[in-house]
Amino acid sequence: MKKTTLNLALLLALSWSAHAETLSSWNDTPARQAIETWVQNAVKPNSPTWIPPEQRYVVFDNDGTLWPEAPLTFQLQFVIDEIARLAPEHPEWKQDPLINAVINKDMKTVAAGGEKGIIKLLTLTHSDMTTEAFNQRVATWLETHQDKRFGCRYDSMGYQPMRQLLDYLRENGFKTWIVSGGGIDFMRVMSKKMYDIPPDQVIGSFALNEFELTDDGTQIRKTMQGAFKDDAANKPVAIHLFIGQRPVGAFGNSDGDLQMLQYTAGNQAYKTFGLIVHHTDAKREYAYDSHPPASGKLIEGLKEARAKGWTVVDMQHDWKTVFDPELCPAKG
Repeated sequence: MKKTTLNLALLLALSWSAHAETLSSWNDTPARQAIETWVQNAVKPNSPTWIPPEQRYVVFDNDGTLWPEAPLTFQLQFVIDEIARLAPEHPEWKQDPLINAVINKDMKTVAAGGEKGIIKLLTLTHSDMTTEAFNQRVATWLETHQDKRFGCRYDSMGYQPMRQLLDYLRENGFKTWIVSGGGIDFMRVMSKKMYDIPPDQVIGSFALNEFELTDDGTQIRKTMQGAFKDDAANKPVAIHLFIGQRPVGAFGNSDGDLQMLQYTAGNQAYKTFGLIVHHTDAKREYAYDSHPPASGKLIEGLKEARAKGWTVVDMQHDWKTVFDPELCPAKG
C-alpha cells in the first residue's frame, strides 16, 4: 500500500475516532447516523449539500431538549422556591390564595391559576429589581438547590448526549443558539457553563426592561412590560428578530417547537436538519408525549416528523447515558 494511501487511511481512522469520542453518549443507531451524515455532508466542500460556514446556524430548544422539564420546568421550580424564600418579608401575601398554594406546594391550585397566575408569580420573582440582582438570585438558587428526584444541582443536569451534540456541531463550524420559552435572563446565567453557549446566543421569553441613571452609575431594571413569550409561532419571529436569517438545523422536543422546526425546514437554499427528542425513558429520566407532567406535549410534532423525515430521538434506545455521571450520578 502506498504511503499516501496509508496516510489517508490513518486520517480517516483518527477522524472516526474523534467523532466516536465526541458522540460517545449516543448509541450507534439511525438517529446518530442521521446526525453524522448530515453534518459531514454539510461541511464537505465538494458535496452538493455543502453549507457555507456563515450559514451554519442551528437552534435548540432548552426545556426538555437540553435539560429536563419534568415534573416542573426548572424556572418554575425557581419561582416556587423564591416565593417561599421571600414570603416572610411579605406578610400581605398570606391573604393571596395563589401564593399560599405555592408555599403549601399545592400544585393543583397553582395549575388552576393558568397563565394569568404564572404571570403574577413571575412578576413577584422576576421584576422590580436590577438585572444584576436577578442574576445573583438565580446563581444563588443554583448553588443551594437540587433536583429532588436525582439529588443533583440543576445546572449539572444538561443532557450529556445533547451537550456532546452541541460540541460536535461547533467543531464542524456550526453556530449554536438556544431558542426557548424559558426566560432569556434566567437561561443566560448558566448557558455558558452548561452548554458553552454565550449569553448573546440565547433567545427566550423577555419583557421590556428599563434603563435608569443612578447616583452610582447606570442600571437596567427588570419589568413585566410588553412581555413576549418565546414559544410556538413566536419562535420563528424571535429567530428573525435576534438572528436575522433562517437556521439550517432545529432541535426540539415538543409541539411548542413545531413552528421553529417548520421555519427551519423552509430554508430552500440548503439541506436542513430537524430533530425531536422523544422522552421515552421513565427509569433514567421521564416518559411522556401526549400527556406531559407539566409542559412538553408532543403530538403534532411526531406526526410531522414522520411526514418531513425529521429525526426522532428515542431517549431510551438512542442514548447510552442521560446525564454526565461525574456531575449527576444516575439514581432513577
